[in-house]
Amino acid sequence: MSDPSNTTLITFNSWTLRIREATQTPSQLLLLLHGYTGDENSMWVFTRDLSKHFWMVAPRAPHLSELTGYSWRPFPSQPIQGGTFGRPSLEQLFPAAEALIRLVDEYQASAGIEANDFDVIGFSQGAAMSNVLAFMYPQRIRKIGILAGFVPAGLDEYIHQQPLAGKTVFVTHGTKDEMIPVDRARSSMEVLEQAGAKIIYCEDDVGHKVSVNCMRALRFYLED
Repeated sequence: MSDPSNTTLITFNSWTLRIREATQTPSQLLLLLHGYTGDENSMWVFTRDLSKHFWMVAPRAPHLSELTGYSWRPFPSQPIQGGTFGRPSLEQLFPAAEALIRLVDEYQASAGIEANDFDVIGFSQGAAMSNVLAFMYPQRIRKIGILAGFVPAGLDEYIHQQPLAGKTVFVTHGTKDEMIPVDRARSSMEVLEQAGAKIIYCEDDVGHKVSVNCMRALRFYLED
């Protein structure tokens, strides 16, 4: 069966990646970070109709999840603390963030593309990862899409450094999201704004997903 997204599954330096090479120049690398229990196939629903100048890379997270699929943090060695909702912290996600930066550097050298700065979109836990990348490596990140996600604990201490100054961040959330309540998304936006970001926000009457209207807004943000 042919792949309607024209993607290719590869193994690269111990990573499993699904990629779609750009067919127009100049190209822009777009990193796609799946959510908890997802994999390298999960994010392509968000890339429909994006222009051919995006060179898309969707890595499989490095850790097995507690259920099925994969996670950007290792299985917790201690019981999840009450009130944390099982949300990963900066401490838990930072090793994967470092690994992703190395992946981008190694992949761009191998593929012969320019990715000194790149775009990233993430869903749920992948959105938390995207926030970690943006806060810790702001010089490497151009555009950030936070889909049904949140700012993980531990990033507040970096707010005063204004790491997101001059950046516009796209955030979308559903008012019926029971996995990550919309209030958490709204409070996360306050953190992003305090860190210097300008926010484009799309909220719709859906659950833990991205509505058609907000998908359209995401595409406009990336293409602009």
